[in-house]
Amino acid sequence: MIRTWPIPESLTGERCDVSLARLSGFSRATCADLIDEKRVTINGSKVSKSSRVAFGDVLDLDIPDPDLAEPEPTMVLPIVYEDEGIVVIDKPAGIAAHPSVGWSGPTVTGSLTAMGQVLTSFGPAERKGIVHRLDVGTSGLMVVTKSERAYVSLKDQFRNRTVEKIYHTLVQGRMDPASGTIDAPIDRHPSSSYRFAVMSSGRASITHYDTIDSFAYASLLEVQLETGRTHQIRVHMSALRHSCCGDLTYGADPKLAARLKLERQWLHAVRLSFEHPISGDRVEFASPYPDDLQSALNLAQTL
Repeated sequence: MIRTWPIPESLTGERCDVSLARLSGFSRATCADLIDEKRVTINGSKVSKSSRVAFGDVLDLDIPDPDLAEPEPTMVLPIVYEDEGIVVIDKPAGIAAHPSVGWSGPTVTGSLTAMGQVLTSFGPAERKGIVHRLDVGTSGLMVVTKSERAYVSLKDQFRNRTVEKIYHTLVQGRMDPASGTIDAPIDRHPSSSYRFAVMSSGRASITHYDTIDSFAYASLLEVQLETGRTHQIRVHMSALRHSCCGDLTYGADPKLAARLKLERQWLHAVRLSFEHPISGDRVEFASPYPDDLQSALNLAQTL
């Protein structure tokens, strides 16, 4: 399968591997491997990782056809709500939103399809029905679209920031101030392809938080995202030196994670609200904490 992107003016002069990562959403390391495998061309010519791109260039990526790939593992997903336009799930940790290079585990799209859900084919083939994502290690509410009308409507709502996304997270230490807004741009980490960081070169990223409760070593926060960057809550909390408990990728204390018996970041999408793409009514969904997070929270109260 060939994916094609015209190079925007903002990427003029950038390296090919960096440009492909920005356009595709793959990690920079994955993009470098794809270039080494000669799967990437610019204006029809093979390139190297360090090749520079220019405004108006056409970048092509040859990736395996999903239909020819090995069948992916699937999970039975808890469905919170469904109708002819959308399906809202309570995503468990350990499952990705959609297939991507380097991920061999279950996906939301594959699992829903295996469960008999017919998702819209509108949008990129490997992301059918996907209008927003949760990290593999993040659990909670996620809406997937089943019709073109729903896809377009929800994409617009996410773009216009009218979707309300509320998360709860247990972070290390006590927040001071107890409530606040983090307005700090996020970009890929300069020395780690799978991480992100607060960087002046990044995209605008805004996170609002309120402290729900504080304990000896941790605080439970309610977080509302104004923007939806990859790893946004995790990056912003790490930048404040209050990493999400259990999030070893972003500086969490492994000893505290062990005491809380956490094997992933304590981060859960608890509420999701948007305008229904067919009825136009405002709808809201809620999700309780999964067992591992509730158990860790109980332990945090006793430390």
